[in-house]
Amino acid sequence: MKKIIVASALAIATLSVSPILSAPAIAQAKGVGVADVRIAAARSNAFQTASKQIETTYKAQIDQQQSRGQTLQAEINVLIAKYNEEAKKTPQNQAALQAAAKAVQDKRQAAQTELGQIGAPVDLAIAYVEDQISVRMNEAIKAAMTAKKIDLLLNPDAVLARENNVDITDAVVTELNRILPNVSIAVPAGYQPGQLVQQRNQQLMDQARAAQGTTTPAPAPTGTAPTTR
Repeated sequence: MKKIIVASALAIATLSVSPILSAPAIAQAKGVGVADVRIAAARSNAFQTASKQIETTYKAQIDQQQSRGQTLQAEINVLIAKYNEEAKKTPQNQAALQAAAKAVQDKRQAAQTELGQIGAPVDLAIAYVEDQISVRMNEAIKAAMTAKKIDLLLNPDAVLARENNVDITDAVVTELNRILPNVSIAVPAGYQPGQLVQQRNQQLMDQARAAQGTTTPAPAPTGTAPTTR
């Protein structure tokens, strides 16, 4: 059965820590920590449970994709063997060699398209699960920073050297489990990957504008003004 894993990068909603930190900001920090939010998301109870549910709910598509993938790979291997045979010929027939190479390339592209169509419902369900986790990740990070008395959080990739005790990834997992114990795998009609994060970001921007009193005024009505008598 296909292994369900978290995407290489979750679309995290508005982290409180800026991705670009100046030297003064780092120097003024009282407590510095690191956390890998991608790992935290993958370790969360919500994601682990949802992954198992997806493997059960979409077992037919997963098995079909795996079986069809093996068949297509065998067909690709036959074309690769034909290409290798052409490449070994002396002298080489460049037209035949190019045709063999194109056949391999076309078959690979067609296989990717076909397998992508088979697995599309699975991929969409995974994206929906990740999206639900993403919109709550910022909240979990803030709670973990408060619990660990951290006021500056860095991505592990941005750190040259550190002690193990500065990693608060597990604390983020704990807070995420508390805030979001489970998520749904029932994808709403019309859902697009990243939609929840986009909606959340728009809400935050609208709230910020409202708090600053800079909400865009409603446009003036258009058309002919009513006649007064």
